[in-house]
Amino acid sequence: MAYKTRAQFVADDIRHRILSGEFPGGSQLRQDALAADYDVSRIPVREALLTLEAEGLVEFYPHRGAFTTELSVTKIRELFDLRVLLESHLLRQAIPRMTESALHKAEQILLEYDAALDSGSQVDNWSDYNFAFHEALYSPADLPEAMNLVSQLNTKSDRYIRMQLLYTREIEKAEREHHDLLELSRQGNADAACQLLERHILEACEGIAAVLEGRVQASQTPDTARL
Repeated sequence: MAYKTRAQFVADDIRHRILSGEFPGGSQLRQDALAADYDVSRIPVREALLTLEAEGLVEFYPHRGAFTTELSVTKIRELFDLRVLLESHLLRQAIPRMTESALHKAEQILLEYDAALDSGSQVDNWSDYNFAFHEALYSPADLPEAMNLVSQLNTKSDRYIRMQLLYTREIEKAEREHHDLLELSRQGNADAACQLLERHILEACEGIAAVLEGRVQASQTPDTARL
């Protein structure tokens, strides 16, 4: 097991708490309270928050401190538009270089992902499986810089991907599209695979947008029970 500094340990745990929804978007992250939680000084806490700021999960405001990033529908759409551009390029470059070993790896990840989705368990790991599957498909392209950018975009939108799977009841559709994507990649049909991938990403984006807009409307609706 790799050694972790206090700052790395704190960053990993706060990241998990943000992505799991324990710290919703817009939550203030008080350094003194976090230092007490982790029984460390404020120095590793600040280092951890700076790491998470670089990942797009935390924002610092002058005289106010650190807050978890609250993504708007506009920003969600921007992130997913960027995903379409980068991931379609990666997949198109990967398919001609796809080996049986790479296809087998993607298939094994997909089977584990299916089992986790079907059981309704391991909710915290759903987006990890999702990214691992896509990464396995793209890795034959051997474009590490593009893959790093995709990883960053995935981190920023992670909690919303999980939210979309939980609240839009489209788990079966996502599973089916992943299997179709794998089969088209196996067939070497880059055009059809990229078209499916674009639709897969953009429809997920619209599902997330609908959930976020619904939450905003609900928060603005008067509580008639109190009237």
